[in-house]
Amino acid sequence: MNNIFKDFDFTQFWESSDYANQNYVGEIFTEEQRANVEEDLGYRLPESYIELMKHQNGGLPKCTNHRTNEPTSWSEDHIAITGIYGLDLSLSYSLSGSTGSKFWVDEWEYPEIGIYFADCPSAGHDMLCLDYRECGPQGEPKVVHVDQESNYKITPVAETFEAFIRGLEDDKAFETDDGTESNDANVVSAWVDPNFAKKMGIEVPGDGWIKRKPDDAEITTKKKTLGQKFKEGFFGRKKTSYHPPGSEQV
Repeated sequence: MNNIFKDFDFTQFWESSDYANQNYVGEIFTEEQRANVEEDLGYRLPESYIELMKHQNGGLPKCTNHRTNEPTSWSEDHIAITGIYGLDLSLSYSLSGSTGSKFWVDEWEYPEIGIYFADCPSAGHDMLCLDYRECGPQGEPKVVHVDQESNYKITPVAETFEAFIRGLEDDKAFETDDGTESNDANVVSAWVDPNFAKKMGIEVPGDGWIKRKPDDAEITTKKKTLGQKFKEGFFGRKKTSYHPPGSEQV
């Protein structure tokens, strides 16, 4: 009997949107897809990953936060993801797609420790990875957070992929008394594709960088407004394009 994701409600897991359907959600899972991806990446995917893909082949989850025991560049107590990659090779946001696992290793110099399966709201500056260092390519990997902003620091997140999925929480779990997320006040700058921002009706500078100054009275006194602006316009589920490695940050 298969006990993977026993009693888990998949009907409430995925966020439905045109963007997700166009960029993350692949065709119905097949064993041929699995074989192709595993051959391409050189690792056996966890059965729990396959089980999730059988219900929907990649996408944007409704709950996007997972608690951590160590601080990261995102927050003192949790990390956040944008989407989970599926196995449909025709999509760029898939495990073996043009911006899949190998892309992050080859182009962004992420460490070769396993399969990078989930992108984050930082537009490439942190990622979630299935870590095969202890178990080997055919074993059961752990889930870790890899932080490019901190010299590719690796932070443990969950013992298994199933545990990671079960541990995802929504934004409300991390809101402070004033309604902002716990990491809103720590945001220094964020990049968003100006063309994407225009489509979403979000005003950003021409170079795409939204910058927070220490003496910015409006931002300091209206953290809720800033947090909502970032969450809806950049950090939320409306995915931005990635900017090239090495582009200047402030």
